[in-house]
Amino acid sequence: MNGLTEKIEAMDWQQLAVEMHENGYVVVPDFLAPEQCQQLIGKYDDPNGYRKTVVMERYRFGLGEYKYFDYPLPGIIQTVRENLYPKLAPIANLWMKMLKISRRFPDEFQDLQAECYSNGQLKPTALILKYGEGGFNTLHQDLYGEIYFPLQTVFMLNEPDVDFEGGEFVLTQQVPRAQSRAIVLKPRKGDMIIFTTNFRPIKGARGYYRANMRHGVSAVHSGERHTAGVIFHDAVS
Repeated sequence: MNGLTEKIEAMDWQQLAVEMHENGYVVVPDFLAPEQCQQLIGKYDDPNGYRKTVVMERYRFGLGEYKYFDYPLPGIIQTVRENLYPKLAPIANLWMKMLKISRRFPDEFQDLQAECYSNGQLKPTALILKYGEGGFNTLHQDLYGEIYFPLQTVFMLNEPDVDFEGGEFVLTQQVPRAQSRAIVLKPRKGDMIIFTTNFRPIKGARGYYRANMRHGVSAVHSGERHTAGVIFHDAVS
């Protein structure tokens, strides 16, 4: 028993929803225990349990490496997917309503997954990322197919300024007819960031408008940085 189901239930979802609406992201401190972080890192070099390895520089994604988990997912990842999703679906659906988008996301994770499967999106998207000195990740969005959920999470598995230096989590927010805004976060080991996959609503003079957002990682100056990402929709390939 990893205790994450109870932790998710105990979170102040009313306040977290407010922060998501205001910022497009929220940081949840100490979500994973140190031993859970180490458990994920410790399996990184195990060839089993992954479906694909991506060397970032080959695709100009940055400098570093990440691996997509294969089914069955590790217990920590599966628990987050199944139990966090129902808490996030109301936020996502409210965003769709604000932006007058007809899409409505199902209440339960299994139903979202069924939608992905019916669209040929069968591959798990949860992943673990590893950066060494000089490593970085270019700004991007994790969509993977026509069916996608607009919120996702990332977990910091190392301690900044102890295990590595640099490597901040970066979000950019593009406002129509204006310069992009950069948001730089420095989560601690075990912290979870919930953030928008591709856009969020912002209230303007004529109602809500869509602000596109991307995320990435700044350069790691020294040490080694690992993170795990949970994306709720599956991928075509």
